[in-house]
Parts: sequence; C-alpha cells; structure tokens
Amino acid sequence: MNNLLYLTVCSGIVAMLFAFWKTTWINKQDQGTEKMERIGKDISDGAMAFLKAEYRVLSIFVAVVALLLAFANYGNPNSSSLVALSFLIGALTSGLAGFLGMRVATKANNRTTHAARTGLAPALNVAFTGGSVMGLSVVGLGVIGLSVLLIFYLSFFNNDYNRILTVISGFSLGASSIALFARVGGGIYTKAADVGADLVGKVEAGIPEDHPLNPATIADNVGDNVGDVAGMGADLFESYVGSIIGSMVLGASILSFGVFDVSFVMLPLLI
Repeated sequence: MNNLLYLTVCSGIVAMLFAFWKTTWINKQDQGTEKMERIGKDISDGAMAFLKAEYRVLSIFVAVVALLLAFANYGNPNSSSLVALSFLIGALTSGLAGFLGMRVATKANNRTTHAARTGLAPALNVAFTGGSVMGLSVVGLGVIGLSVLLIFYLSFFNNDYNRILTVISGFSLGASSIALFARVGGGIYTKAADVGADLVGKVEAGIPEDHPLNPATIADNVGDNVGDVAGMGADLFESYVGSIIGSMVLGASILSFGVFDVSFVMLPLLI
C-alpha cells in the first residue's frame, strides 16, 4: 500500500512539473503593445501586493490556531498534537495554490488580449493554458500534501487509521481557513473597487467604464484577480482535499465493523 502512496506523490509532482511547463510557455508569449504591457504590469503588481499583505495577516492567524490545536490535542489518546502540523501544511499548500494560479493569471491577462488581435483560437489557447495552471496546482499540491502526511503518520502511529484520519483532518481545516479569508477578503476588495470605479469614473469624472486612466479601474482588475483567481483557487483546493479526507473517513468507518481492508481508506486518495 505504501508503494501506491509513493505513486500518488509522483503523480502530484508530475502535475506540478506540467504546471511549471505551462507557466514557462505563458511567459514566452508576446505581451503586446507598450500600453498593454504597462497596464498588465500595474494589475500584476497590485495583485501581488494585495496578496502578500493578506497572507502576512493570515500567517499570524494560522500560527495562533496551530498553537491552540497543538495544546488542545496534547495527550489525547484519540488524536495528537500533530494535528497542528497537518493544519499548517494544509494552510501553506492552499495559499500556495492560490498564489501560483494568480501569478500566472496576471501574466496571461495582457497576453490573451494581444493574442485576440490575431484570432479567437490563439486567445483561447493562451487563456486556457493560463487557467490550467491553477487546476494542476490544486490537484498536485493536494495530492502531494495528503500523501506525504499519510506516509509519515502511517509510520508514526503504527497504522492506527482512526487516529491517523483524526490528525490528518487538520489538513482540511487549514485549507478551509485560508479559503475562507482569501475568498471573502478578495471579494470585499473586488466589490469595493468595482463600486468605487463606477461612482468616481462614470458619475463624477465622466470617464468611460473600465478606462485605464481611472486608477479605480486598475484596482477593480486587481480585485478580480485576487478574489476570482487566488480566492477561488484556495476555495477549490479546500473542496478537493475536503472531499478526499471525508471519503477516507467514511472508508475507515467500515473498519469498525470488523472488515479490515484499508483499500476503502486509500481509494479516495488513489483516485
């Protein structure tokens, strides 16, 4: 069974390598005119600045919750303080998935616009390739994180699956914590920038909608990347790992009926 777990780790690494190759391909595409490049850089810089500030605050929250989890589960015969480790890794991988996806998305924005000048197919190719990086990162990081933790816990807890799944559930909790704040925080920023751009631009200054001379328009596009790319990526990651861990817990419940077949536990991860 451990050999299959090593195989899942390898499959996750392959997904991340493929995502890296897609990212390299995006970076090689023409950025378009100088104006396109300048606007794209403004959006990219703003999105990365917001994400770094958001993650800086979230890191404090994650550290405090991890300490509380370690203290609450210390000496618990059915759990372990290692649930804090699962929580930290889950939060880290969730944030990393959103970061990687948004970084590529901001680079693909102006490249897609430039590709659309030559036809719909080239623009779709650039946009789809940029979006695929997020999907590959979510799957790759989720599989790698869960598999590595499971391999470690199988050895540490001597194949006590009920205890292992209790501890590894912290991984899903960490992913959910990042997804909550990334999705909600990014959404609030997006809507605030959207309303501000409309009120100031169209109503007060008479600037057309989505005009690059309106600074709030840049902020609106930054919010779209932060909320709809990084936030959604963390949200998808949380749903993905949550469904796997939930299915593994259901598989472990069969063991309580005397049917000792760990295939029911491992199947969701292997799929």
